[in-house]
Amino acid sequence: MPTALVVDDDRSLRFLIQRSLESIPVDVITAATAEEALSLMSDRRPDVVLLDIMLPGRSGLDVLYDIQAIDRRIPVIFVTADSGSATAIEAMQRGAYDYISKPIDLPQLTHLVQNAIRARQLMSVSVALVADHDSLAIDKAFVGRSPEILQVFKAIGRVAAQDVPVLIRGESGTGKELVAQAIYQHSDRRDQPYMAINCAALPDTLLESELFGHEKGSFTGADRRRIGKFEQCHGGTLFLDEVGDMAPVVQGKVLRLLQEQKFERVGGNETISTNVRIITATNRPLEQMVEDKTFRSDVLFRLNGVTIHLPPLRERRGDIPLLLKYFLGKSQKELNKQHIEGLSPESLEILVKYRWPGNVREMQSVVQQAVLNTVGPIIIPEFLPREVVTDSAVLRPDDHSSAPKPAAVAETHAAETSNDPSGIPDLAAFIEERIQARTTNLSAEVIERVEKYMFTRVLQSTNGNQSQAAEILGITRGKVRDRVEAFGISLLRSVKVDSETSAEGAAH
Repeated sequence: MPTALVVDDDRSLRFLIQRSLESIPVDVITAATAEEALSLMSDRRPDVVLLDIMLPGRSGLDVLYDIQAIDRRIPVIFVTADSGSATAIEAMQRGAYDYISKPIDLPQLTHLVQNAIRARQLMSVSVALVADHDSLAIDKAFVGRSPEILQVFKAIGRVAAQDVPVLIRGESGTGKELVAQAIYQHSDRRDQPYMAINCAALPDTLLESELFGHEKGSFTGADRRRIGKFEQCHGGTLFLDEVGDMAPVVQGKVLRLLQEQKFERVGGNETISTNVRIITATNRPLEQMVEDKTFRSDVLFRLNGVTIHLPPLRERRGDIPLLLKYFLGKSQKELNKQHIEGLSPESLEILVKYRWPGNVREMQSVVQQAVLNTVGPIIIPEFLPREVVTDSAVLRPDDHSSAPKPAAVAETHAAETSNDPSGIPDLAAFIEERIQARTTNLSAEVIERVEKYMFTRVLQSTNGNQSQAAEILGITRGKVRDRVEAFGISLLRSVKVDSETSAEGAAH
């Protein structure tokens, strides 16, 4: 049985917390001082600590450091009468699992303790994936070994030294600018300037001025001559991202530059010659835009000297663990969280199953959020963004054939459903059966049976979406997740309830 250590100099509060936690399977031990608490920490190694901030002679915030020195994996929940924001912020900065103020909301505290014990159990296993710090030292442009990304590497190698325009195509977040930088770094122009501009980030008039420059007085606000990117980048490489968002008037001027390497500044008559290699990127369907007359076909043909297609992350899933290791190491360094050991097996499974609609850019953000949220040495599912956990838990029809299935389907095994119009299994027969068996725990068995049916039925109605189920049930999503695990419910395309489950097998 897990153990909870309650540290508070208020004897009545210790007793109150101890009585409240009797509703869950936990052995409660108590201490009135920091010295007693640290002694019990060494002797009993509790699974969760409830720690008062204002202790005799010492601050609980300082005691936290001593607890972490004994075991960094123990979740510590601060309990205090000081509900000020400064105290809460400092407690979380020092690595507290959570924070609850007095007067204590006992149901909330019980729920926190349950979650903390579960977190402790998950952090007690070996990590499934550790950070990759070696790649950071090398400053890799790309991470991956899948056949799909190897084709991209080969394409970069073939085209880098050739002084031709390159069009990089791929979904948002796949790393198109990294491809452009790799082409530049392996080209003969690598010692010359490299500049990048996002065509979608600027209005048409400003984009034209940014690219070609302008003369003084050419438009309102043009109080001096401006040298544009094509002129600044002479001899080097210019990367035009989101080229599909370029206005037709700018497309025409870019076409001339591609053909002749000549242009005029906005408002000027002087023809300027330049020598710039152009690399462009887009996630838009340029061929369809040509048909719709929103993109010039002659510009497309000129830009499309060589095309490199960058696959989305869902098509190079073998690279997901490598990318996770890379971004984990990067985030640890940036956020100064070197104590984090890695991802738990459950977290790794969730991240591998996730769709990654935002591709590599989204993964970097998700890992950074997880590292920032983690209060222990291991990243468990609780510290991942909720939308990632929810999306990974429910496999949609188009995922069904390729994605790995969870262990057990949301089916509960048992006798037959009664003819009761409510659809609730035959409780009368079940109660009679348990009485004949001389049970001494009938109330709990009946409540468990009804609760199991209720959770399964609600999950059926939400197609396994735990967040929606929590809203219907009026409880937290964490409570739903706990019951899903306790009742052996698993979430696939459908949630079914078989009738025959005795109370003894309900948690199986």
